Amino acid sequence: MLTPQLVIPLHRELVVDLFAGAGGASTGIEQAIGRYVDIAINHDPEAVALHQANHPQTQHYVSDVFEVDPAAVCDGRPIGLLWASPDCKHFSKAKGGKPVSKKIRGLAWVVIKWAKLPENLRPRVILLENVEEFQHWGPLDTNDMPCAKRKGRTFKRWRTTLENLGYAVDFEESRACDFGAPTIRKRLFLVARCDGQPIVFPPPTHGAPGGMLVRAKKLKPWRTAAECIDWDAPCPSIFTRDRPLAEATCRRIAKGVMRYVVESPDPFIVPLRALSLIAPSLMAIDNKGARTATWRANEPLRTTTTENRHALVTAFLAQHNTERNGHNPGRAATVPLSTITGRGTQQQLVTSNLIKLRGTSKGAQSMREPLHTVSAQGLHHAEVRAFLIKYYGTDQDPQLREPLHTVTTKHRFGLVMVHGEPYAIVDIGMRMLSPPELYRAQGFPVGFKHTHRADGVPLTKTAQVRMVGNSVSPMQACAYVMANYSEAPALRRAA
Repeated sequence: MLTPQLVIPLHRELVVDLFAGAGGASTGIEQAIGRYVDIAINHDPEAVALHQANHPQTQHYVSDVFEVDPAAVCDGRPIGLLWASPDCKHFSKAKGGKPVSKKIRGLAWVVIKWAKLPENLRPRVILLENVEEFQHWGPLDTNDMPCAKRKGRTFKRWRTTLENLGYAVDFEESRACDFGAPTIRKRLFLVARCDGQPIVFPPPTHGAPGGMLVRAKKLKPWRTAAECIDWDAPCPSIFTRDRPLAEATCRRIAKGVMRYVVESPDPFIVPLRALSLIAPSLMAIDNKGARTATWRANEPLRTTTTENRHALVTAFLAQHNTERNGHNPGRAATVPLSTITGRGTQQQLVTSNLIKLRGTSKGAQSMREPLHTVSAQGLHHAEVRAFLIKYYGTDQDPQLREPLHTVTTKHRFGLVMVHGEPYAIVDIGMRMLSPPELYRAQGFPVGFKHTHRADGVPLTKTAQVRMVGNSVSPMQACAYVMANYSEAPALRRAA
């Protein structure tokens, strides 16, 4: 259990979670009601084993949700809360143009199976979480693709079925960042209840930093991607890879470097808490522009401020799963992380390693000479101009072994002003976000176990990422449960 609990066997109503991924809903439910989930069901043995590690008092079933008999597993006890997170990948817009599975698209019908239990047993409150496109659930055409003309028809029939069983039903879309998680993950939350109590949608607790309610201190500012990232982890150079990056990836990186570093009036400076740098090499410069020292990335960095002559590192999050106006430039590190998916490959940390421009020094280059850098204008240090020119600039055919073509004042590739001081880009790093970073971004609490199963068997990094991407944000789950479920009515129900 993650939440301190006083467990007294007075709870007659059961809490059931048809959970997804790492079981974020169960974690949020525990936080909301102060006790464990009674029953958890998932078809994936790894997901169940991870759930057991974090919720050892829960009764677990490794099964297809349709194969479970609700009456049998409940053993005559009424259900107070049923949480359902049916597989959403065949509704999501991230699915693309691939054919969909009729079976997976129909998983939400399992909720009706539980709602058809006798009145003294059926769930008093049902909470369902899915992608926003779930409300467009409709029949498939002859190619097993969603039929545009009948969009939403199946969802309406499913909802009407619940209402005919005596449930009031309502739903809304909300984002995890509005409830304290550092991700913009947007989902549809549906509430159905048959106990005559009102459906309540929880008010946001967080908002945009510049918003009126945040300025009035009625809401907290959104948490950011930057606070989830381990800034001490190495971020390898994109120029020293064994396999070159794809053209599309390079263009995304170039777009992001331009937006969040070169053209940004206030680029995000990496908070190097432990002072171990993430660039391949560094150079220090004295007041006259002479190089005073060069050291490797795995050595501690000397004191770093915007007023000295050491390197700085700026960062942003590249986005690799959407295209907008050609190539998505990604997101700043000072905003919530974009939606985490089961693959975990869409967000990648990009660092731009900067060095201050001083005097007539010729600049620094990686000790392994990975770049054909070009020095331009006597006062500039060596810059990664060739990369930015090739993938972004107005001159699309530079020869990297020739002198740099004319650089216009408008673009000034690779030149960054940080608090009025000029810096040049000397390297660009990129790495995947690690599982601990992704779990923090999803809003999982400190102490959540995601590296091993309950029996101690380690989970692969792929499995860890898959499960966090498929999970509910615990903070959202907690908010919706607190707003709609209390065990107090169970006493009246049992009377």
